[in-house]
Amino acid sequence: MSIGRRARVRLATVAAMRSDQAPAPLSMTQVLLCGAMVVTLSMGIRHGFGLWLAPITMDRGWTRETFAFAIAVQNIAWGLAGPVAGMVADRWGAWRVLIVGALLYAGGLVAMALATSGLGFTGSAGLLIGIAQSGTTYAVVYGVIGRNVAAEKRSWAMGATAAAGSFGQFLMVPVESWLIGHWGWQNALFVLGTLALAILPLTFGLKEPARPAHAVQQSAGQAAREAFGHGSFRWLMAGYFVCGFQVVFIGIHLPSYLKDKGLGPEVATTALALIGLFNVIGTYTVGVLGQRLAKRHILSAIYALRALAIVVFISVPLTPLGVYVFASVMGLLWLSTVPPTNAVVAQIFGVQYLSMLGGFVFFSHQVGSFLGVWLGGKLYDATGSYTVVWWLAVALGVFAAIVNQPVRESPIARPVPAAA
Repeated sequence: MSIGRRARVRLATVAAMRSDQAPAPLSMTQVLLCGAMVVTLSMGIRHGFGLWLAPITMDRGWTRETFAFAIAVQNIAWGLAGPVAGMVADRWGAWRVLIVGALLYAGGLVAMALATSGLGFTGSAGLLIGIAQSGTTYAVVYGVIGRNVAAEKRSWAMGATAAAGSFGQFLMVPVESWLIGHWGWQNALFVLGTLALAILPLTFGLKEPARPAHAVQQSAGQAAREAFGHGSFRWLMAGYFVCGFQVVFIGIHLPSYLKDKGLGPEVATTALALIGLFNVIGTYTVGVLGQRLAKRHILSAIYALRALAIVVFISVPLTPLGVYVFASVMGLLWLSTVPPTNAVVAQIFGVQYLSMLGGFVFFSHQVGSFLGVWLGGKLYDATGSYTVVWWLAVALGVFAAIVNQPVRESPIARPVPAAA
């Protein structure tokens, strides 16, 4: 064989190997549409859970802490299961994880309606739905986006998907309020359980082609050790802890806080809907800004503005208009931390294990969520007021604004493997 022929054969072999290692990505439009619909349903359903606090505790004769503890368990179960769901999605396909998550979501909502004890309620609303959410929300969907959307469009794509989830929050809150008011809180949960099954057909739009074994350059364990050994990853986790504390405390306890202050349930419903509506604007805008500005500065600004908004809200006289302004401002800042946080993880560590690493970061978020919702109920029952928790949310916002500044967004340097 001539030298020229051997060179051509070698080039053809290398090209074939590269093609084998990098299967054709899914259509960006397909990924964004299906991913956005999944997040719309999963996040939209859970956003209105605070509307159930008053009717369930009154009907069952439970304390607010009983309800709050179940939701706290939901958040910690979501966080604990997140890295596992992400690792499975990265290795064997997000669509499989989404199917299991959708079935658990539907079953958990039905069991939540039927629970007659605090333990049963914690097992359904807490454990089952928490595990379900780990497989149907951002970490799993963002892994697919990261692997199928070009890096220069990744932050925008994540922002667009988060905006869809925010629209689901805006859409679902009045729907859930109407269902509770007209059909009762139990039947409302049965309807939501049926709605969760709509995730099933969407999963096939996120079914990625299988990657050959030799295309995997790093094991999941190696990727996890690399991330936890990186200072920026730990700073991101610290900031995300604060995000979880603030948004879940407000999302679950705001309706009861407003009721205690003498405002009607329609004010709480409108406030939660406004959070969802303005969240659409905030998450999309931040996704776009993440393509142009340093993401650590964006994150610090979000946390600082949250702290300021809370200080103003609890310091001025409470009126429906003031509640709506606060809800709109918080909506702009609500899930706007999600696109830049996940985009930084992808930027530093790559996309091979993005769902798993995003799950680890989100675990920190859920530890904060657990404390935010549980302490909200615990300290209210102990003091008869939410004042302490509001000020704790302010202090944590300042902390998060500071700890995001040391984050370095440059890709991690890895040794280049020797050519075969």
